[in-house]
Amino acid sequence: MQKEEVFTELIQEHQALLYKVTSIYTENKEDQEDLFQEVVYQLWKYFDSFRNDSKITTWMYRVAMNTSITFIKKKKRRPDSVPIADVFLKQSDNNDDAYDERLKLLYQHLKHLNTLEKGLIFLLLEGKSYNEIADITGLSASNVGTKISRIKKKLKTNMTKQ
Repeated sequence: MQKEEVFTELIQEHQALLYKVTSIYTENKEDQEDLFQEVVYQLWKYFDSFRNDSKITTWMYRVAMNTSITFIKKKKRRPDSVPIADVFLKQSDNNDDAYDERLKLLYQHLKHLNTLEKGLIFLLLEGKSYNEIADITGLSASNVGTKISRIKKKLKTNMTKQ
């Protein structure tokens, strides 16, 4: 199988992962699509450099998150851009309105976290262990645990104020 075919299959298999990351770091559909394309480009650009030192998804998370952080920094330098609408993840086929409302509320509060906090809580919500999060972010596992504990407390405080 050629490199292009392997890469295309990899992106198709893990596109939900990429959309989840890009939705956390963007506020409208247009930005999410732009960021998604940039993430795919960066994955392609560095595809040959993947050394199999970690799982492919760990590498993809890292590239996606680093690309997203760069995207946010560039966007902050453009003061003329204004978010038109909030975009929430549609992770669930669940038709439970109460669940959907809680999920919407959670994502509203996630938008107010700083860049690192968003990434850490996103990885936790994805079911990653502290060790896996440490591998992806480059932090120590104990530092990840401390930061996540603080983020949870911050989210709980902010969500109970409403």
